[in-house]
Amino acid sequence: MSTTAGSTVARLAVDVGGGVARVTLRNPPLNVIDMQMMEELAGALAEIEARSQIAAIVLSGEGEVFSAGVDVAAHTRDKVEEMLLKFHSAIRALVVSQKVTIAVVHGYCLGGGAELAMVCDMVYCTASSQWGVPEIKLGCYPPVACTALAALVGQKRAAELILTGRTITGSEAARIGLVNQAVPDHDLQAVVDRTVEELLRLSPAALRVTKKAVYAWDAMHFDKGLARAQKIYLDELMRTADAQEGVAAFMEKREPKWKGK
Repeated sequence: MSTTAGSTVARLAVDVGGGVARVTLRNPPLNVIDMQMMEELAGALAEIEARSQIAAIVLSGEGEVFSAGVDVAAHTRDKVEEMLLKFHSAIRALVVSQKVTIAVVHGYCLGGGAELAMVCDMVYCTASSQWGVPEIKLGCYPPVACTALAALVGQKRAAELILTGRTITGSEAARIGLVNQAVPDHDLQAVVDRTVEELLRLSPAALRVTKKAVYAWDAMHFDKGLARAQKIYLDELMRTADAQEGVAAFMEKREPKWKGK
């Protein structure tokens, strides 16, 4: 895949120019993150990373939403390990990126979509956007959020969001520190453009080194924490009958029948 200006791939649109790489999730209508998108995102980020003249990456979703999350069909026992490896490869690519990463969120930002956004350096959203990590309702949990969310919003709020699967608005997400700013729909692009303009006036080299320093402490813990969360997911969660029931119930469009085991 080439990330030259205006290039497109099946699940992403990538536009590179003027020191900025704009990456748009494209899987209408909900921009569900399937394994193809995960692979393409990891590949695009690797190519962008190799370009020293790029200072920032802007991540957004096409259409009416940012992303409703990872494809539920990829959570079955025969696919889940591959799914986690590919999704976490894309997450790690964002986390270790030397570029300033900015998520631009509107509409639904749920599950894996919320995890993609939360690991970016800055997040701007519409006040009406809908945020949540509802995996618990499938009998599952969000490994990235379990690893990173408490550092953003505090342990109690993180536990509440993860353990209830509750959805909050962009306004509340801004209030608790999950995003930098929540604005009316018509103001979102202007706010992002202003931030990008500020970054482009700065030294890409200085931004790169400063970002490394900002995350020097967190970087020591995120990778180990995510690896641990992933191992628990595969070795313990996916061996429960309830995890299998939750995914099956979602696919069959019915209420799950929990067995507590």
